Amino acid sequence: MATITFLGAAREVTGSCHMLESEAVGRVLLDCGMHQGGDATERIKKDNFHFSPTEVDAVIVSHAHLDHSGLLPKLVHQGFTGPIYCTAATKDLLRILLNDSLGLYERDLDRDNVKRRRRGEEPIAAEYTDQDVEQVLQLCEPQRYRVPVKITEQAILTFQDAGHILGSAIVELEITENSQTKKLVFSGDLGKRDSLLMNDPAEVRTADVVLMESTYGDRDHRKEDETLEQLAEILSSTWQRGGNVFIPSFAIGRAQELIFNLGQLHHRGLLDEWQVFLDSPMAIEVTRVYDNWLHIMDHEDVRQLSDVSRSSLEGFLPSLNFCITPEESIAINGIDSGALVIAGSGMCTGGRIRHHFKHRIWHSENTIIFVGFQAQGTLGRLLVDGLKKIRMFGDEFVVRAQIETLGGFSAHAGQQGLIDWLSRFENTPHKLLVHGEEEAMQVLSDKIAKDLGVKCQIPFQGERFTF
Repeated sequence: MATITFLGAAREVTGSCHMLESEAVGRVLLDCGMHQGGDATERIKKDNFHFSPTEVDAVIVSHAHLDHSGLLPKLVHQGFTGPIYCTAATKDLLRILLNDSLGLYERDLDRDNVKRRRRGEEPIAAEYTDQDVEQVLQLCEPQRYRVPVKITEQAILTFQDAGHILGSAIVELEITENSQTKKLVFSGDLGKRDSLLMNDPAEVRTADVVLMESTYGDRDHRKEDETLEQLAEILSSTWQRGGNVFIPSFAIGRAQELIFNLGQLHHRGLLDEWQVFLDSPMAIEVTRVYDNWLHIMDHEDVRQLSDVSRSSLEGFLPSLNFCITPEESIAINGIDSGALVIAGSGMCTGGRIRHHFKHRIWHSENTIIFVGFQAQGTLGRLLVDGLKKIRMFGDEFVVRAQIETLGGFSAHAGQQGLIDWLSRFENTPHKLLVHGEEEAMQVLSDKIAKDLGVKCQIPFQGERFTF
């Protein structure tokens, strides 16, 4: 008998974490992600483990996004010493993301401790350090796609390509107890089919239990070519108004997809007058990691990219400028019009994008384009929902910039993509939805029941499922 306890991303989008327990594998975490939004010090302090990290035998990480991996250093700090299974590309990205996240956390912690000392209060100790990040990387045991690996005498792990971001994986775990073998499949985050930089999500056909994400369970995305046309129209109208364009973007996956799509506009002669800035040191570093892995992408456009640009996304977009230092970022403020800025964070919870908002969001000639999911409570979600005044840096700003959304560039499968992926399973008795807002989950569950004639379970936080 095995049990799964849903510790995060249960009727919510962030904080992915599920505990699998059985005699065959011991205690294994599927993901160890943090919640996103708000002050990093408070967020990491509140993200407490409802188990003893010393009693966890292993962690399986579906991909590098922080809402799936961000608490690994805290787990290690509190005593975890077991293996961390992931793909090789995920390990490459974890080094970047976890160190960047640590820097943000330490900066917030230092600021909060200065305030505490002023009030005569004791400073807060760090929940984890750079040594814990390094230990996480040392514990990583990278695995290849489609190659089964025995992680215990009674458990076999296989990663399949999830098509979401570089290194993202669908987890297949076969466990044998009392001469019976059962298979658990955890989707991680699924990408959409026909994505330009990613392979299609692998099709899996057998499982006893499926945990499937449901981020976009209530809607489909526009087709990517239609979205590219929409982007071209937005750029044209913003140019005519004499404005600049700002795109909040996740450093992994989204930024690279944007570079590739903007490169396509460039090669069609539709981007000649624009200066493009990638204003995110982390996204720049990730883009260079992507260059190292372009050879595993099987999309026709990527194969052509490798020949034309020598496997370089930067070479595909000649007007691209990398902004690494704060001074390079600040210099963008001097450009009156014709600047297209891609900056983090993707949900506007921090990063350089907020500083650009400070200078530009109250000017009507500018445009802000959202290209990714915006979780509830984030600044990005408030702007998408139409908020007319926002607070940042202790001040209030009126929102006069045009707000646009481009759903076709999402790295997640839409509703039909999720249903199509789930429909491939044959004789699978247990299907559970995770990683989605409750309303979207219910819409998806009803649609699956109607289209496939099967019932999905939607677990609550802390609920245990036995199979």
